Amino acid sequence: MEQLLAYFESIPPLHRTFILVGGITFFWILEGIVPLFSVRYKKWRHALPNLFFTLTTIIVNFPLAFLLLKTSDWTVANNFGIINWLPEMPLWLYVVLGVMLLDLIGAYTAHLVEHKVKPLWMVHLVHHSDHNVDTTTANRHHPLESVIRYMFTLIGVFIVGAPVGIIMLYQSLSVVLSQFNHANIKLPAKVDKAISWFIISPDMHKVHHHYKLPYTDSNYGNIFSIWDRLFGTYMEFDRDKIVYGVDTFPDEKENSSIKGLLKQPFHTYRKPTSS
Repeated sequence: MEQLLAYFESIPPLHRTFILVGGITFFWILEGIVPLFSVRYKKWRHALPNLFFTLTTIIVNFPLAFLLLKTSDWTVANNFGIINWLPEMPLWLYVVLGVMLLDLIGAYTAHLVEHKVKPLWMVHLVHHSDHNVDTTTANRHHPLESVIRYMFTLIGVFIVGAPVGIIMLYQSLSVVLSQFNHANIKLPAKVDKAISWFIISPDMHKVHHHYKLPYTDSNYGNIFSIWDRLFGTYMEFDRDKIVYGVDTFPDEKENSSIKGLLKQPFHTYRKPTSS
């Protein structure tokens, strides 16, 4: 565990790029082998706006990364934050708790708030308006949402008191697990169900992308499934009946246009309707 933490404390930018690109490539290939839904669209054309927003996410996060590092350094130097106030524990438990708490604040809570606060929902809508969810959808976030998510992560680092190694480990896991649970792959139902007791499985997250309420407002987790189960936001739905998108924004042409998606947060507020 010490070696793992040391690696992520000084992970080279090239390795972080490999995690991002390697994950997309791996799950892209897997989608062609065991797809959940047969591909009736041109994958490269569908991927272009999603990859564009992946790039904008990187651009937004890159100059802001120093704030994460400075905040982390301050918490460690001042023994501040939840994991620094707990009794002494094995290193592996310290790391697991740190990652779990960052996931709770930086992913689950951020995601929940985006669904409950009207202006934030309109920003988050870009992610939900994909009519063909696959692994490239994982990073389909409007630049404004990238800033919002970053702020929640920054708050998480401050509250948790996470050192740099745990932050980098959390972010790496977050990227790969998001690519995994968005991927258009069909695992054996029992395997997917078993996985969903610990981490967010593809079937579990696809429910969240169903186009109508109450399913849109469920299964907010990104890495660990415990938060949805603990806070009562866990739901199940027949994966073969899932319809992607948002029923109040049905224009697939606009929802596939980079220009249209950049303007989407500024439309009149509309929430999905109930089934």
